Amino acid sequence: MKKNLSYSAKDIEVLKGLEPVRKRPGMYIGSTDEYGLHHLVNEILDNSIDEILSKNAKKVKLHFSKNNFITITDDGRGIPTDKHPKFKNKSALEVVLTTLHSGGKFNNKLYNTSGGLHGVGLSVVNALSEELIIKVYHKGFEFSQIYKRGIPKSKLTKKKCKKNLKGTKVSFKPDSKIFENDKFNVQKIYENLKIKAYLVKNSEIEWSCDKEVIKKTSIPIKDHFYFKDGIKDFLKNLNNKSVKLFENMFHDEIIIDEMKNRIEIAINFNLNEKDSLESFCNSIKTPNGGTHENSLRNAIMKSIKIFMKHQKTSKASNINQLDFFNYTDIIISLFIDNPSFEGQTKQKLTMPNIQNQLEKKIIESFSLWLTNNRKISKILIEKLIERSLIRSNLDKIINLERKSAIEKHRLPGKLVDCSNNDIKDTELFIVEGDSAGGSAKQARNRLNQAILPLRGKILNVYNVGLSKIADNQEIQNLIKSLGCGIGKNFELKKLRYEKIILMTDADVDGSHISTLLITFFYKFMPKIIEEGKLYLAIPPLFKIMKGNETVYAFNERDKIDKIKKIFNNSDKTIITRFKGLGEMPADQLKKTTMNPSERNLLKIDFKSTKNEIKRTDKVFKSLMGNNPELRFKFISENANFVKEIYI
Repeated sequence: MKKNLSYSAKDIEVLKGLEPVRKRPGMYIGSTDEYGLHHLVNEILDNSIDEILSKNAKKVKLHFSKNNFITITDDGRGIPTDKHPKFKNKSALEVVLTTLHSGGKFNNKLYNTSGGLHGVGLSVVNALSEELIIKVYHKGFEFSQIYKRGIPKSKLTKKKCKKNLKGTKVSFKPDSKIFENDKFNVQKIYENLKIKAYLVKNSEIEWSCDKEVIKKTSIPIKDHFYFKDGIKDFLKNLNNKSVKLFENMFHDEIIIDEMKNRIEIAINFNLNEKDSLESFCNSIKTPNGGTHENSLRNAIMKSIKIFMKHQKTSKASNINQLDFFNYTDIIISLFIDNPSFEGQTKQKLTMPNIQNQLEKKIIESFSLWLTNNRKISKILIEKLIERSLIRSNLDKIINLERKSAIEKHRLPGKLVDCSNNDIKDTELFIVEGDSAGGSAKQARNRLNQAILPLRGKILNVYNVGLSKIADNQEIQNLIKSLGCGIGKNFELKKLRYEKIILMTDADVDGSHISTLLITFFYKFMPKIIEEGKLYLAIPPLFKIMKGNETVYAFNERDKIDKIKKIFNNSDKTIITRFKGLGEMPADQLKKTTMNPSERNLLKIDFKSTKNEIKRTDKVFKSLMGNNPELRFKFISENANFVKEIYI
């Protein structure tokens, strides 16, 4: 290592013009990878969008050429081309293109809410472009100039054009000496352009490209974006596969102050744990959130607590942000003058001075929406309470699973496990009562069939929290036997059996027990049903004998048909009605219900389409809720008369 090197004033390097940008591009665009490359497009696009926001333009066009040029055109005022008072030998256009921290965005009179904020956007793009061509249309003239790597290669030229032409046209090609990969992602540019149209409603944005650009993609050569309802349209198209808690969305465009700064919010409420949050400031995406997201989260929770207090609803203190925001799709779009971001790449909004003001406005808006929509507000509050109970009681289930792990998955004593260590072809029979369990143990194939007897009717889990489930011994035995966890901790790959077969008596009580078990799987282990691993065994209700011939019937109708068809209505048939699986001899149980080559199994089928999920939830709520008469009526009418069960 060299020592005693001189260090004096001559060693201090002064970078001029755009040299700092080319020397340290990451300081200005974040990186020189794909993110930084596409940031160039956003810088120019945001300048054109600002002209629309300031109501000086109506249309923006973007063209992607096969030679990797991006061309962005707007019909705004156009960058000034007259001489700049501080640079008498340069036009204002050249100053903007070659000088950092120059531009009209520092003047609130010209741009009240803008995305290009730091006065470095166009000059940075110019510095990092192999070539940039700019044209300005103003009062019947076209002004144009060519730059290479930030340096002007031609003088500003002026020629006549159509008098109705106005605005700015920028064409640039990124410098391959700067970027790791200088090829643009057409999908990313196209989708970003569409998002801009959503955020600035009633704006017109046109897309076009050379056909060579879109090979092996579904992107059109030409497209036109116009969204009358802005972010409401955005939210409808963003995640339309989510199952909604209710169809109404929350939407409001809230004026913040006398400067007409505003925040627009759209929220969809999902039934299942599925969420997304997209936030923007002055049409610029803020992936790291910041002040506007923090304000929304705090305001929503305060609004809900205030509403529940006025409605005298208990358990409000248990609800937290996870119960709401883990089940919502949200778009926030803030338009404000002089926003402050972390860094030039504008990924996070940092304006703590306006957070209280934003919160207050959002609380007023969301509280009013809750009050004016009492029917759906009630549904939302009930669901939030349910989620909070499940979340807070989950600790007991986690502790139960942790205990099992510590004990090396010690299985419940009532489980008679199969000897096969390979999951393939293994079956767990969940049977009703110890006596039925005894018969099933004798009838099973020890290699691949396991038996778990349950005592009586298990807990109806549809309307209870996980704390009661964790305290229920029969359900604990079931959870331990399956080995795959429950709720958020469920892992299908840990399931210990290939098939789970519910084997209960062929009567109303047996069907009721099956229904309670299906409800448990539906609510806390739905993936088992989705993957087709849950079945119902169909035991016979009657044994019909005549001489040496024996047949089995599964219900009254089946009994009548078999007596007629097989025994020709003979009065010499002997009919035995099975009182339960526990009274059925093991050999008969094996032959009729457990032997794969002779038995009948009904697969529990879960239709996961949006409409079917809503219909299923409605059925479970009505039949497994607080109406036992309706439940008994349904079981009595439907037990043993179906060929396949759909839930």
